[in-house]
Amino acid sequence: MGKVTGFMEYERLEEGYKPVGERVKHYKEFVIGLDDQQAKIQSARCMDCGTPFCNNGCPVNNIIPDFNDLVYQGDWKNAITVLHSTNNFPEFTGRICPAPCEAACTLNVNDDAVGIKSIEHAIIDRAWAEGWVKPQVPLHKTGKKVAVVGSGPAGMAAAQQLARVGHSVTLFEKNDRVGGLLRYGIPDFKMEKTHIDRRVEQMKAEGVEFRTGVMVGNLPKDSKVTNWAREAVTPAQLQKEFDAIILTGGAEQSRDLPVPGRELDGIHFAMEFLPQQNKVNAGDKVKGQLRADGKHVIVIGGGDTGSDCVGTSNRHGAVSVTQFELLPEPPEQENKPLVWPYWPIKLRTSSSHEEGCEREFAISTKEFLGEKGKVTGLKTVRVEWNNGKMTEVAGSEQILKADLVLLAMGFVAPVGSVLDGFAVEKDARGNARASTDFEGGYATNVPKVFAAGDMRRGQSLVVWAIREGRQAARAVDEFLMGYSDLPR
Repeated sequence: MGKVTGFMEYERLEEGYKPVGERVKHYKEFVIGLDDQQAKIQSARCMDCGTPFCNNGCPVNNIIPDFNDLVYQGDWKNAITVLHSTNNFPEFTGRICPAPCEAACTLNVNDDAVGIKSIEHAIIDRAWAEGWVKPQVPLHKTGKKVAVVGSGPAGMAAAQQLARVGHSVTLFEKNDRVGGLLRYGIPDFKMEKTHIDRRVEQMKAEGVEFRTGVMVGNLPKDSKVTNWAREAVTPAQLQKEFDAIILTGGAEQSRDLPVPGRELDGIHFAMEFLPQQNKVNAGDKVKGQLRADGKHVIVIGGGDTGSDCVGTSNRHGAVSVTQFELLPEPPEQENKPLVWPYWPIKLRTSSSHEEGCEREFAISTKEFLGEKGKVTGLKTVRVEWNNGKMTEVAGSEQILKADLVLLAMGFVAPVGSVLDGFAVEKDARGNARASTDFEGGYATNVPKVFAAGDMRRGQSLVVWAIREGRQAARAVDEFLMGYSDLPR
């Protein structure tokens, strides 16, 4: 424990943001991280609890008190060693994880939590700057070949772990670049893609082969593979060539809103809108790009994806942006004695909201209105919730103007072509059925085929994807070798 009385002497210090007027003019990151002294003071607030609930609150079980203490002592090199022991990509989580560890922080019971996420962010940025992040090349090769399908955080984590113990790993990605939703779902202003690119270079040096533009699955001959895939590989080909296969694709089927007028032009899924801007930022030309310039934008869905649509629309130059949430407005402060150490329901205002957005709670869309085939507005109604049951408020109907509607209501399941192609059994939600039990974990009903990440658990967080990728890697290593030294 760095400083016994630190939690009484120092207050929580949040990372800063560059001014709104400056940051909405570009797509670069705008968070101002903690400097070394600020990170040291924030680390001093850690109480080194006898039972550190933060470790359990973190899906990858980061050893948080230890790296906090090392930062306080100024031992940054050992801090990144501890952080990397549980988390392959802290530059991802340090930027876009919602930090359930902080909700579970013991100090959060009656005070402000330790700024764990900001400390993690500072550690990994310092490590890259100092050149401490190096490839971990295996001393021996096992002669075993593993295919990983899907290059999001789950696939990247699984591939890296397996390569480091000597397996020959090939990572397949249907899009033209590696990263999954990190690449084409998360806006650049939240996480610039150079962070993915340098991890890809590290993984290549460790022996991972990347094959992009390849769709895995049994597709009809006349099928348009995807917007960007160049070729298709059948499950039978992979099963013949590889000793084990891990399916780590995302839960990419967006939840739709089947109300009258849904067929009108100008109504799009968030995952039609966001990837296009990321591709433009990467230097690609996108024909007929969806843009919000000069439009009244309504985003339906109150989560992070909706917030990303708000931030992108503001950068396009939207006239107005309104975000809908079906549930009632949550309290600004959670009832800590009731919910700690679990993730609380409370009002969360993102940096994108601060850039300009009207937020409407307890509102439902009844109908899309349009003229000449294009959306011009929405007919809405207010709703009330009682004991989990929703009822419409009589006489609360209204019409709101809209030139562009973005559906950001979450994701319901993985794409069927992959799971169906491998004949993998699905659970009731359409995800791959695979247990996380210690023995035989992450194995599907199909021999030598495993599943992890959103494809197995459904829509979730980047930190859960990394956890599942790491654990699936251990399961595959044990399956191939009869034992495994990889951490679970």
